[in-house]
Amino acid sequence: MRNLVYAINLSADGCCDHTKFRGSEEMLDYHLDLMSKVDLIVYGRKTYELMFPYWPDAAKDPSSTKADVKFAEALTALDKVVFSRSLNSAEANTRIAANLEDEIRKLKQGTGKGILTGGVSVPEQLMALGLVDEFHFFIHPVLVGEGRRLLDSTRLQENLNLKLVGSEKFKSGALALHYLLPSGERLHLK
Repeated sequence: MRNLVYAINLSADGCCDHTKFRGSEEMLDYHLDLMSKVDLIVYGRKTYELMFPYWPDAAKDPSSTKADVKFAEALTALDKVVFSRSLNSAEANTRIAANLEDEIRKLKQGTGKGILTGGVSVPEQLMALGLVDEFHFFIHPVLVGEGRRLLDSTRLQENLNLKLVGSEKFKSGALALHYLLPSGERLHLK
């Protein structure tokens, strides 16, 4: 069975609005390593539209850093599934789907490397379905004081106990925390 991996950037006070802080080349390298372990990315429409065309354009922009270009090329090359009821078209290696649970269960049963997801709404739904296997939280050393928070619109019925299996500190002071969902643990949402 393929693992479903969730990665998200957060401020130290839990904001997941990526426009409030910026990553570093070290973090892009970490993300590149993470992307080398997957062969499919799953997004909701909002996250997809934030990532594309931004990253494909960055790959062609002469003012982009080498790290940005390398990340953009890797991200663009991966196959993607976008869950949307309103999106009419997507990039060449992107497929639009509507039924999240059925599609993800089918993809997890298939062959291949892991599946990566990002953003907020779709991953919250995937957590509620008990389909996320591992988590990568990138904590930036900034207090934002506003903005959307992870699980902001969702209340947990019980704690979800994650197992820390790795961490990395970056020169910027940001941290990458890698957690696994212990077998038998499931996220229950109200």
